[in-house]
Amino acid sequence: MDRLSDAAVEQFIAVRRDIHRHPELAFNERRTAALVAAQLGAWGYTVTTGLGGTGVVGQLKRGTSNRTLGLRADMDALPIAEATGAAWASCTHGVMHACGHDGHTAMLLAAAQHLATQGRFDGTLNLIFQPAEEGGGGALKMMEDGLFERFPCEAIFAMHNMPGFPQGQLVFRSGPTMASSDYATVTLHGVGGHGAMPHKAADPLVAAASIVMALQTIVSRNVDPMQPAVVTVGALHAGEANNVIPATARLEISLRALDPQVRRDMERRIHELIALQAQSFGVRAEIAWRPGYAVLVNDPQQTARALAVARKHFPADQINPQGPMLTGSEDFAFMLERVPGSYLFIGNGADGEPGACMVHNPAYDFNDLNIAPGAAYWIALVQDLLSPNP
Repeated sequence: MDRLSDAAVEQFIAVRRDIHRHPELAFNERRTAALVAAQLGAWGYTVTTGLGGTGVVGQLKRGTSNRTLGLRADMDALPIAEATGAAWASCTHGVMHACGHDGHTAMLLAAAQHLATQGRFDGTLNLIFQPAEEGGGGALKMMEDGLFERFPCEAIFAMHNMPGFPQGQLVFRSGPTMASSDYATVTLHGVGGHGAMPHKAADPLVAAASIVMALQTIVSRNVDPMQPAVVTVGALHAGEANNVIPATARLEISLRALDPQVRRDMERRIHELIALQAQSFGVRAEIAWRPGYAVLVNDPQQTARALAVARKHFPADQINPQGPMLTGSEDFAFMLERVPGSYLFIGNGADGEPGACMVHNPAYDFNDLNIAPGAAYWIALVQDLLSPNP
């Protein structure tokens, strides 16, 4: 298996830390996109910028085969104030790479350089650097800009670091892998009044409290217990004084499911339950529903191919062939609805080890020890799947 030289590893650790120092939120990844485009161009890739706003695609053709392959990395950061204390900590207050997208970009760039200078493959390689994964739907935006029409891919793959797994472990899963995400804002319209005369009011706060408790029955009583699902009420806002019954109350709800039918069933049941609960308290419910990301489903055939590459080039103790389903969400799911492929994980550090801090935490940092194995896996995947001698 091709591996990065020590000098190359240090080079791309430096790239990763540079990106980390200069984090950019969704659709504002201008500096990061410019860095990616400049490096790809210097290595001989045909570079296209501006897809989905700030997305970048680098294309490299070798040989005469018409086979095509896509690899994707995300580039955006999160609106979180960093608390790592690292020498390469964010220079932008309130923004940090708290999910490791800096590392994903660096790993794919490291592989890109090696494949451009030493790669042995026959076909077309499309490297996709995507904006706005963190809730912005950058994958959809790139697709709306003609990503797969302009850069056809027979298969597509992506990799995300994952704290809790041993550093460098490659984790695969066939089938449903990450949850859908949907969001609802529920506004309850009642009749305000004096706290001493509740019979002259229609209290939306009491209705809201009842709805919060009733929502807990959706997963426990309406969803197959063998199907993972989550309903979370993350906020309840109502009133300002202890002797005033407010006229309105607002709830913020998030939902996760790992089966498309469960997702649809939960939406239907939530609308029914909230409407009837509100009616029983004499208030009116207004529901603003915001669809989020789809269920991420890894194609079994492409996952088997990705796993076979790992087994060929990595020791068995560095491979988890069927990891757990996760209730986090990922907009690579939309790309997998269009192109067969697979989304794998690379361990950032087991519990109690460096790199174990969970993502979206102010103390999180990407584990630089993953630059070498992450890039090596991408190189092996390209050269095996686009082998000159298939």
